[in-house]
Amino acid sequence: MSPVSRSKGWNGVQDMHYPAPLASHDDVAKDPIVFWDTLRRFHFQMNTKFMIPVIGGKELDLHILYVEVTRRGGFEKVVAEKKWREVGTIFMFSPTTTSASFVLRKHYFSLLYHYEQVYFFNMQGPLCSPKDTFPVCSRSCNELAIVQYSPKPINDHPSNPHLEGIGTIDGKFDCGYLVTVKLGSEVLTGVLYHPEDERPSSPTPQLSNAIVPYTGKARHSRRRRKSKRRGDPNYPKPNRSGYNFFFAEKHYKLKSLFPNREREFTKMIGESWSNLSPEERMVYQNIGLKDKERYRREVKEYKESMKLRQTMEVNRGGSLLDGTAKWYLLLEVENAELRLRRTS
Repeated sequence: MSPVSRSKGWNGVQDMHYPAPLASHDDVAKDPIVFWDTLRRFHFQMNTKFMIPVIGGKELDLHILYVEVTRRGGFEKVVAEKKWREVGTIFMFSPTTTSASFVLRKHYFSLLYHYEQVYFFNMQGPLCSPKDTFPVCSRSCNELAIVQYSPKPINDHPSNPHLEGIGTIDGKFDCGYLVTVKLGSEVLTGVLYHPEDERPSSPTPQLSNAIVPYTGKARHSRRRRKSKRRGDPNYPKPNRSGYNFFFAEKHYKLKSLFPNREREFTKMIGESWSNLSPEERMVYQNIGLKDKERYRREVKEYKESMKLRQTMEVNRGGSLLDGTAKWYLLLEVENAELRLRRTS
């Protein structure tokens, strides 16, 4: 392992120490479930924010990123040997995704560097930081910048000083965005940086051959709720409301009657639901209540079976890997029950 310098702590916290690893490096490299479980628990123990980055509209697979970087000797060795471009080819990003090497390096440093120290290098004690600290956008930044843009001058409309541009955001990271901007017939791709703290924007000079910095608020993309059944196929099927049962019944009938008007089904079913009498609506609501009781009963049975299975495995000397995975599933079940109680 290359030498590292001692730091005061992660994110400026003093006297922080690395927690003990919950599994070996071989285990987390081979099994994605163990990797995600140990990574989330690691960030929870370190009291740090953990969010899965999105690049080019897709979630970055941190497990693949960790495996590829540690295969090449770890973060510092990949930086020293300039292999981030080689790592980026594994993900097969779209052609519009620029500066992939920069973004991968930044996300790895913020989410996986300290995890790597514990699980790959078996570090203990105070937190460490690399000698060549990753250049993070500081609060002293006063300007926005576009890098890796097309060097060709834009002279399609030299007489128009107010040339309009159409831009799209291809990816997002802490200090900016990956963007594609179309100005006339020119298509520019690059990285748009912004300071961490928003300050009053000064009047921007109107330049005919410049990209106007983006100063609006960042859009928060909707993240899909991950189904617990994906982690365990035996997890009970979530309950549905009375309207869900009504919707499924009407959708099946409308699809056979109007196969080419599926886009209008949601509106049509909503109007049908509104026109139901209280007695007719109560029929579906009772079905929903029964399904809710079914889900609550199955969750309870599932939880009891998981506890029984875990007890049997512990008595038989079950491995840490199985215990960790089962603990995480039990935690998911308890959270589901708590949410169910709040909604009831």
